[in-house]
Amino acid sequence: MLNRRILRIKAFKTVYALAENPELTQAEALSQLEASCQATRDLYLFMLALVPALTDHAKTRIEALRGKFHPTEEEKHPNLKFAENGIAPLLCSDPDFRKLVEKKKLGWDQYDAFLWHLYDSVKASDYYEAYMAKEERSLKADAALWVSIFEKELVENKELEEILEGLSIWWNDDLAYALTYCCHTMDDFAAGKRWALPELYLSQMPGQEGKDSDKDFVVGIVRKAVATYQKSVEEIAKLTPKWDINRICTTDLALIVTGMAESAAFPSIAPKIIMNEYVEISKYYSTPESKAFVNGLLDKLINKTK
Repeated sequence: MLNRRILRIKAFKTVYALAENPELTQAEALSQLEASCQATRDLYLFMLALVPALTDHAKTRIEALRGKFHPTEEEKHPNLKFAENGIAPLLCSDPDFRKLVEKKKLGWDQYDAFLWHLYDSVKASDYYEAYMAKEERSLKADAALWVSIFEKELVENKELEEILEGLSIWWNDDLAYALTYCCHTMDDFAAGKRWALPELYLSQMPGQEGKDSDKDFVVGIVRKAVATYQKSVEEIAKLTPKWDINRICTTDLALIVTGMAESAAFPSIAPKIIMNEYVEISKYYSTPESKAFVNGLLDKLINKTK
């Protein structure tokens, strides 16, 4: 489930925690890393559980309107296409999905206000109007609607961000990635496949049999970073004599140390790939000037050891 880019981000965040707390042990760092990785899949499950939750909410709203003292003709005879979408039953009837959501307590029961606002937003959209206007019903169309909801309603949704912040310290940064995986699941349903829990790590990269697994990859980076942290900081300090090492942005320091650790742990990975990866990560987690700083130091520190 987790690709190499997000694994590098997980490693970087663990090294950042080490930079903030040098007393962090290797065991503690690896435990934090594993928790962070597991949290991404839990977030995927939480967002996928939104499908039956929002569907049930729609049914409840429709029945409430039907039960009004003087319902309109539209309220008496509503369009049930969304409320009867074929995706929600696939998830509700899957024992593995149901057990996981219940075990991990990833339901939406306590977020009625969010479901209300989300349903209103979905109903007001052009894509929903187009979906409801078509008489033909199909699993493919239902899946496409949910992809639109995941892509258009939930990214940068402030109300959702507040919910996620209250549930897990890991979740906000992982939302876009988890939603992308939810969309992959919708594509699978549209193709007639049943739901299956994604493997957290790939055992081997396709076409690269015999090489390191993804778990070996990310664990190897963190192990090396913890073991060589002080030495790496000293090497960085030598190349920045005009700077007190304590004045270097902690984010930049962590990015450089993580890049050095990856290069040392996996010498077969080209320095250019490593530099490009951590420069890209710096664009999201550090200052606008960081990409040049990170790139320049990694270039000197990695290439001198090759």
